[in-house]
Amino acid sequence: MSKTISIIGSGFSALSASCYLAKAGYNVSIFEKNGTVGGRARQLIRDGFTFDIGPSWYWMPDVFEKFFNDFGKRTSDYYQLDKLSPAYKIFFSDEVITIGDHMDQICEEFERIETGSSKPLRKFISQAQEHYDIAINNVVLKPGLSPFELVTKETVTRVDRFFKTISKEVRKNFKNPKLISTLEFPVLFLGAKPSQTPSFYSFMNFADFGLGTWHPKGGMYEIIRAMKSLAESLGVTINTNSNVEKIIVENGKSAGINVNGKLIKSDVVLSGADYHHSETLLDKNYRQYSETYWDKRTFAPSSLLFYVGFDKKLNHVEHHNLFFDTNFENHAEDIYDDPKWPKNPLFYVNFPSVTDDSMAPKGCETGFFLIPIAPGLEDTPQLRQQYFDIIINRFENLTDQNVQEHIRFKESFCVNDFISEYNSYKGNAYGMANTLMQTAFLRPKLKSKKVESLYFTGQLTVPGPGVPPALISGKLVAELIHKYED
Repeated sequence: MSKTISIIGSGFSALSASCYLAKAGYNVSIFEKNGTVGGRARQLIRDGFTFDIGPSWYWMPDVFEKFFNDFGKRTSDYYQLDKLSPAYKIFFSDEVITIGDHMDQICEEFERIETGSSKPLRKFISQAQEHYDIAINNVVLKPGLSPFELVTKETVTRVDRFFKTISKEVRKNFKNPKLISTLEFPVLFLGAKPSQTPSFYSFMNFADFGLGTWHPKGGMYEIIRAMKSLAESLGVTINTNSNVEKIIVENGKSAGINVNGKLIKSDVVLSGADYHHSETLLDKNYRQYSETYWDKRTFAPSSLLFYVGFDKKLNHVEHHNLFFDTNFENHAEDIYDDPKWPKNPLFYVNFPSVTDDSMAPKGCETGFFLIPIAPGLEDTPQLRQQYFDIIINRFENLTDQNVQEHIRFKESFCVNDFISEYNSYKGNAYGMANTLMQTAFLRPKLKSKKVESLYFTGQLTVPGPGVPPALISGKLVAELIHKYED
């Protein structure tokens, strides 16, 4: 009889792991506390408007393709993928930078801003592509068990790039502050300041400029639907509205989980939930990391999110829009150095209905507004409204249009919701940042050091935050389970 595996949570990493484990012959069951699968990748549908509540950027299409290829499938078997052209706009106080869908267009835009900048840009992206090939085909495929995993011919010759920062590398080659902000933006997906992120992670710039920005028709939740369908076809049992209250340990080995007051026995337990929360499901003597440990980690930001339905089409915007009309570094300091509500926040707006008619009623616009903030901040209805007023007024000024009178409805999501909905540590939105001291083997482990047959996956462990890394994390932990449990 095949071993039984209970998986806590149903986000990208948990679904990924479930597919690989079921394919390997295990009897796999998922237990999700919420009413729908997807973890932080959920969907809000209201009055004909469709919002991706969580992730909204589709980068690294090759990682998604490889995942489905591992099961003899393709992404096109499940959803339609369209490359965005342009990829996105960046609004500064006095002009707009438009990022096209291929390098020639992007180089033209850089030249418009700073004559001669296209040459160092091509060199920078060429180096970023080298880093991408090494990262995706080597570094991120390691389970983080030992520092020696990072010692390869390719990484040894580039060891200095783990000690230099993205910020230093960018500023060495570019002087225009707008171009600097444009090139530092992608590493924000890794959850830390560019001045704290190793320059090796410039592979995110290749993911941006080299591979482009994509959109699955119907929204990012189509990926979750695809993975759910694949998992079920492989025999995975998915249980929603199933809150895991405790991980059961007997004689130093995981023996199952307590779900809604009922004991579910299993040979292996894998948690794809927030790592800190997962350990609170254990008695203290079985926890690997103390509260002091977690408090000293550098966490990626939380977010204040607004889901807004507009009763008309908006002007001068694209699918993805970044508003960098205030000081980038000051906002970063308010997140990482002296955590507080930012005085002049940068923000991001996603209008999927610009390119996908299915996301909003005819003649309307679906708007997803995001302000990155420090985790653990006070979260009140008054603060949410205050910051919505700040960004919507700036949005109107920068896009030269009146939109507030065309708001049909708005809903918000912030720190308190990340905690209540996802058991997120301090209400973080993206997990643990990929700083030098939180990379690879220095991150929380996939395999418990204290409890036999207990494993973890997701954005707080290897390889790190983001949707593509989450898919890879699921594969890595499945391989570990196969190695140690057979």
